[in-house]
Amino acid sequence: MRKASRLFEIIQILRLARKPMTAAAMAETLEVTVRSIYRDIAALQAMRVPIEGGRGIGYIMRPGFDLPPLMFSIEEMEAIVLSLALLERTADEELKQAARRVNQKIAGAVPAPLRQAMDNKALYAWGAIAQPPVGFDLAIVRRAIRDERKLELGYRDELGRATERTIQPIALIYYSETANIVAWCELRQAIRNFRSDRVERCATSEIFFKGDGDRLRELWTSGWTETAVPA
Repeated sequence: MRKASRLFEIIQILRLARKPMTAAAMAETLEVTVRSIYRDIAALQAMRVPIEGGRGIGYIMRPGFDLPPLMFSIEEMEAIVLSLALLERTADEELKQAARRVNQKIAGAVPAPLRQAMDNKALYAWGAIAQPPVGFDLAIVRRAIRDERKLELGYRDELGRATERTIQPIALIYYSETANIVAWCELRQAIRNFRSDRVERCATSEIFFKGDGDRLRELWTSGWTETAVPA
């Protein structure tokens, strides 16, 4: 177990303990040496974590100490770092800005060892960066999905034919080259995928489809198989 993860786990053990915990008991739980626990306790005390006690008598956490609302193990932190990096490859500008704010909030809330895991630049998401759609923001689509609100689209298909569509958006699929809007198309009376790079106009309708989102998503996923991914 890496040191940052051990520090986090020691804090969790002491927060939940109903009596003093010996270094030997914590070492057995975390599958490390007792000497490692002594070093970790000293490191936490140096970071002003209010741990009291000593060798042979055990350790307790002073009442009133709590972790920030969000705390993660080192592996969970790496998953977050990589996920936020992947968001940077999408064409969704609002989500990209939100990802940067998440990074800043987490970095300001976690202890120094975990903060180092965010800053070590060891994990990267590589590949082409999707270009944002012209003339509209994907944030409009995400809000319409949340609010179960219809959208009015000016859409041009793969053959270049232009149509006007009223859709009930239910999902967004982010690909490396573009994003696909999954929706019930009132023109076709079926679930359809709309490539965002073929949308020429996107406007929020005043009409809602409240209560139908889950049903339409079930309809969409009901045709999936293990080997077939919807386009």
